[in-house]
Amino acid sequence: MIDHPPTPKVALSIAGSDPSGGAGIQADLKTFTALGVYGTAALAGLTVQNTQGVRAAQGVDAGFVRDQIVAVIDDLPVAATKLGMLSNSAVASAVADLLEQRRDDFGVVVLDPVMVATSGDSLLEDEAVAVVRDRLVPLADLITPNVPEAAVLLGEAPASDSNAIIRQARALLGAGARAALVKGGHLSEQEMVDALAYGDDEIAMLTGPRIDTRNTHGTGCTLSSAIAAVAAKRGDTRATGVRLPSVEQGRDYLMRALASASQWRLSRTPETGHGPVNHMVGPAEELSW
Repeated sequence: MIDHPPTPKVALSIAGSDPSGGAGIQADLKTFTALGVYGTAALAGLTVQNTQGVRAAQGVDAGFVRDQIVAVIDDLPVAATKLGMLSNSAVASAVADLLEQRRDDFGVVVLDPVMVATSGDSLLEDEAVAVVRDRLVPLADLITPNVPEAAVLLGEAPASDSNAIIRQARALLGAGARAALVKGGHLSEQEMVDALAYGDDEIAMLTGPRIDTRNTHGTGCTLSSAIAAVAAKRGDTRATGVRLPSVEQGRDYLMRALASASQWRLSRTPETGHGPVNHMVGPAEELSW
């Protein structure tokens, strides 16, 4: 007899492309599959990039982005949505409009406010930042900015230590976020330290060893899509929000993906640029769903 697996949960990524496969929608779909959810995607932007940097970027017509999303949510029961690179204000506004109109069709929403690539190249036009800050942040169940992105959202200087990222995570709650995970990868501290602010001013400090590797391309995309995938599989809802165990398990996946690919030399010139993480590691056996 054929063993029929149960119907998987559905996750949606609305983000930009990365033809080299380490970031963007390509990384999101790999992560969804590795963590056992059915991945769908709407392309919101196109890039010409690889492990060495971004050569060019352009948005997709805002109406076409909207139509892609509608085609998915009209047909499939989306349990979690990840928002990534939205290119420009027209695209970001179209996504915000649709979220406001059909919020229940998106499940829990994880917003990765992508503004700058690992290489340092800009990925979001300046006029779109206000749309992300004023309209999308309040619609999301969790936002996952890194240190520079949190600073832009708050109009402050970047955090310089773990106490500062705690304060900025709390400030993002005050600015309308339901929950905020401020990622401390840009800090110089020996450990990897992230601060999650959620609930009634609760703070969770998530720590782990800092992995010595150049292969960090797409880490933000991978983390946010991993959290969305775990949230979908665990049954997080708009009522519950993205719960702490989903954040912890998504972060665990990223840490193992980083460690697994730390010595990879995929590029022809691995000494420059930033290689990808290993999206094929899958969930840890000890993780409980």
